[in-house]
Amino acid sequence: MNNAEGDRETRERQGEPERRPDEPERQDGEPGAWHEQRLGPVVRRRGQMQPTTTDQRLLDTQGPSDWVHQDPWRVMRIQSEFVEGFGALAELGPAISVFGSARTREGSPDYEAGVRLGKALVAGGFGVITGGGPGAMEAANRGACEAGGVSVGLGIELPYEQGFNRFVDIGVNFRYFFVRKTMFVKYAQGFVVLPGGFGTLDELFEALTLVQTKKVTRFPIVLFGTDYWKGLVDWVLSTVVAEGKAGPHDLDLFHLTDDVDEAVALVSKESGAL
Repeated sequence: MNNAEGDRETRERQGEPERRPDEPERQDGEPGAWHEQRLGPVVRRRGQMQPTTTDQRLLDTQGPSDWVHQDPWRVMRIQSEFVEGFGALAELGPAISVFGSARTREGSPDYEAGVRLGKALVAGGFGVITGGGPGAMEAANRGACEAGGVSVGLGIELPYEQGFNRFVDIGVNFRYFFVRKTMFVKYAQGFVVLPGGFGTLDELFEALTLVQTKKVTRFPIVLFGTDYWKGLVDWVLSTVVAEGKAGPHDLDLFHLTDDVDEAVALVSKESGAL
């Protein structure tokens, strides 16, 4: 009897299905066990076994490079971004994240308000964190920088080049939005939101959701510019709350003001800085 026939008879006696042509044979001396490949915590069998080991692929500089675009490597990139962000900002001290449009023009009322806000936040004992770009972000960084405070920019990789504005003292650039968003919340005692577009609205509603669901506590959110934000607030009240998609008390999650000093007082009081 040859090995193949013996293997088949053994399977039949044990009620096992016949081995497929591409399935590896049993390991010698280990009835019931099959050839397998252990790659760290991962076990591969049958058609999923790889022809080389992890070390071989690591040391083979002529091998394929498409692995840098695969999910396991992305996980390491994501982890490294968290590590870099945590390391850069761990000793930052009290700070407020300021959001607003990258399209705000220098010299416009919104830009000037951002500069005043940055200066007032520094006078109130805060550093200023922005997305590090132009427009309203530059304005808040400029105010913080000119007032001698800490000016932070958290950039994001975009299809078009943006870069940090010249008033950023500490800049960290991210590939992934969700890592960047974590830094905006983790290292800030509150948000001040200047007039802005979709990116600004994204940050605003994410912060509101985190406070509403109690993922963060004592986190003041101030909308700066009553004329700009009034339509949104009215819609939330007349549609979202009116149709039961949110509660009336959810309107207490944010404040609306046109006054720089009031904005600073609000974030200072609710964050516990006063």
